[in-house]
Amino acid sequence: MSSIRFLRSFLAVAHHGSFSEAAEQVALTQAAISFQMRAIEAELGRELFDRTGRLAILNAAGRELLPDIKQLVDMYDRLKLPRSAPGKLAGAVSIGAIVSCMGTLSKVVSQLKRQHPALDVRVLSGKASELASKVEAGELDAAFVVESNRKVASLHWTPLYEEPLVIVAPASVQEQTAHAVLAANPFLRFDRTQRTGRQIDRLLRRLGVASDEFLELNAIETLVELVRQEVGVTLLPLLNGSNWQNSPDLRIVPLPDELGHPTRSIGMVERRDHVRQHITHEICTQSLEIFQMKAHAQAS
Repeated sequence: MSSIRFLRSFLAVAHHGSFSEAAEQVALTQAAISFQMRAIEAELGRELFDRTGRLAILNAAGRELLPDIKQLVDMYDRLKLPRSAPGKLAGAVSIGAIVSCMGTLSKVVSQLKRQHPALDVRVLSGKASELASKVEAGELDAAFVVESNRKVASLHWTPLYEEPLVIVAPASVQEQTAHAVLAANPFLRFDRTQRTGRQIDRLLRRLGVASDEFLELNAIETLVELVRQEVGVTLLPLLNGSNWQNSPDLRIVPLPDELGHPTRSIGMVERRDHVRQHITHEICTQSLEIFQMKAHAQAS
């Protein structure tokens, strides 16, 4: 049987659709990847890719094998896991998070690494859609992201908390209603390429307000800082644990009831039955406790 290394390369090619991009992921040359794929095809007795120029796309036979190869690689990774004592965590795990979750996740990981010296955790940040794609491809074990309307059978979702969508305005703004605040002030928009930005865009269309759009950024805290400086107003999720309601520089304006009190949902996404679930479960559980404490303090 082809080595596990060859199968990992197969998964990389399946994800990227390119020998060259797969080679970068697994730190091999393009020629080596091409040799490995032809070796697998020869051993299995059928072609697995449609090769067109620089592309290598799974054909029907390749797509049929993909779940089994993923399972084989996962089973091998499970065999390699160190057998730790009860209550001890050991092994390597990679987990991603959107920026607003990074503080809590980093705190939890730091504490766990002190308690479990044999635990190796890699943390990285990114956009929700990019992180979810990395989890689906097996490049990450789990990620804290904004919930997507797109459901993937191979992924498991654990909800963590919800954040209401609100208008954030300078304290000096005199208008009282959401419509009036948006219509009378320059609007600072959150990045429409992100899940939260698309949700905000849908809400603005439902509100039917012709806002004076001023700029577009992908950093929530930066937008809030610009509001503090009276540059304009914005529509954002009220971040878990934020103190915006108590800030003398800000005014939080709720959206009208007819919108149904919209929220964005944050949770952990991971592949079903991956070999490091005991670690990601512990990270998720401890993070949830902190998120709940922040939400309680924010509401009181």
